[in-house]
Amino acid sequence: MGALLEVSNLNAWYGESHVLHGVDMTVGEGEMITILGRNGVGKTTTLRTIMGIIRERKGKIRFGGRDMLGVPLHRTAHAGIGFVPEERGIFSTLTVEENLLLPPVVAGGGMPLDEIYELFPNLQERRFSPGTKLSGGEQQMLAMARILRTGVKMLILDEPTEGLAPVIVQRIGEVLRKLKARGMTVLLVEQNFRFASKVADRFYLMDHGRMVADFPVSKLPDRMAMLHKVLGV
Repeated sequence: MGALLEVSNLNAWYGESHVLHGVDMTVGEGEMITILGRNGVGKTTTLRTIMGIIRERKGKIRFGGRDMLGVPLHRTAHAGIGFVPEERGIFSTLTVEENLLLPPVVAGGGMPLDEIYELFPNLQERRFSPGTKLSGGEQQMLAMARILRTGVKMLILDEPTEGLAPVIVQRIGEVLRKLKARGMTVLLVEQNFRFASKVADRFYLMDHGRMVADFPVSKLPDRMAMLHKVLGV
């Protein structure tokens, strides 16, 4: 399995504040990777820097063998990376179906509407409802579905289960497992350790703007003492 995303010695700044300190990570094609860490250690910043939202950055970001460091933000999605931010970013005044039809196709292989509705039956039921009428869980599903329509190669999710009811968290887990079975590559930041432990193939542990550990799910029992110390799980 080749590396789809390679990040090496990535540094980033918010103005004068140095927030990422030499981040190294790889995401293999078809892998589901979770970045763990306490609040404020740089997890979301890492995603935003990879996407090019944070422009004050140095190091190496390669996606599919292509150097992404100089690629402008509006071209990142066309390279095949789809980002669902914590605030979800749907168009609240448009209906579910209008939200799904709006994003441009960036590559072949995007999911048609019938497959989207099969994967997210809640959205089919609400397809004529405006975004303002959706629950938090439905908004999260719609944000993910919009990206899947575009044909991206990798899905990046920032805190996809935050604030959601347990039944919706379970549903999102099922969707992620189905996406993995289809070969989708997923990188997510997640505070819900119980959820992350059930969906991820591999974990990165972040602390103070650096990756301090990298281990597969099979090593999770051996790492629990460290995770208790760093995360308080």
